Amino acid sequence: MFAVIRITIIVLAITFPFAAKAAPGGERVLETFEVGNDVIVRALTIDKAHNSLWVGTSTGVHEIDLKTHNALHTFNRDQGLANEYVFAVGIDSQGYKWFGTNAGGASRYKDGKWKTYFPMHGLADYWVYSFANDKQGDLWIGTWAGANRYDIKTGKFTTYLKELINEWVYGLDVDSQGRVWFGTEGGVSMFDGNSWKSWSHKDGLGAPDPDGRPASPNTGLGTRMRHDLNVDVAGSLSYNPSYVLSLLASPDGTIWAGTWGGGVARFDGKEWHNFTKKDGLGGNLVYAVARDPKGVFWFGTNNGVTRYDGKTWRRIGRKEGLLDSSVYAIAIAPDGNVWVGTRRGVTRIGSGK
Repeated sequence: MFAVIRITIIVLAITFPFAAKAAPGGERVLETFEVGNDVIVRALTIDKAHNSLWVGTSTGVHEIDLKTHNALHTFNRDQGLANEYVFAVGIDSQGYKWFGTNAGGASRYKDGKWKTYFPMHGLADYWVYSFANDKQGDLWIGTWAGANRYDIKTGKFTTYLKELINEWVYGLDVDSQGRVWFGTEGGVSMFDGNSWKSWSHKDGLGAPDPDGRPASPNTGLGTRMRHDLNVDVAGSLSYNPSYVLSLLASPDGTIWAGTWGGGVARFDGKEWHNFTKKDGLGGNLVYAVARDPKGVFWFGTNNGVTRYDGKTWRRIGRKEGLLDSSVYAIAIAPDGNVWVGTRRGVTRIGSGK
């Protein structure tokens, strides 16, 4: 069971037979794991080498055995984390676990040993939101002041800031050609090793607002409170289609970008095509994007998780068993199960038991 940081909570593991109406493919909510009413699950990462799931929360990080679903480790400041609010979890090519935190830099862990990196060590910023490995084995790190490439052999950081369309980097991925893609608060940037290219709403990224609101130029600069996940501005739902919260480089060569109010955008190498609620997406704020081994896409939105197989859309929400409507993280396990993170905990979705 999950252990909750500093307090004791009994974890619930519940099967939901009422969800058996199931999506095409047979997936349904199988279990939920609670970590506390006020705790937010912000990151989910599969460790294939150990068949485990790392769960980054607003109160620390857990490692969960994917076979038994028992907690293997629970880390907070007492164990070595620089900050207990974990935005991202990455695993580098040498097996080190990296934890991106809220104002605490990046903490690295392996075999019981910890090391934390701050700007004084070369890290771009104290706020760290994403990780991705490239073909050379180096680690890319997305922060609120640009992106880093961490040379795995030398331990040196290279910072990219002016090259990006926006300095606030949330999404990171590397495609099959080795190009690095960055989802930022101002659009998407791509680095092919030699040159840079960027796209924003004016290039087709993000759908027009269905309610007719103009795109907001506000990217959150001047505030460090965007991690509170408030989606309203002055009492109204905010909309910025260039604001990319999540990014996925699919094996089929397409790039998927989850936006703030503009739905999810698909780039085929030439142009962007946007999907929104009118197409079947659960919500137009897309916090997470993942692809399972069958080629099915899963989108974490402000209105549940949405499954899309290229033809059919289906939303799974609280009625079907999710702990909360806003889905901030998604991870696909080796057995095909889909793990989603929300406020209060984690939900396992699959077609098995």
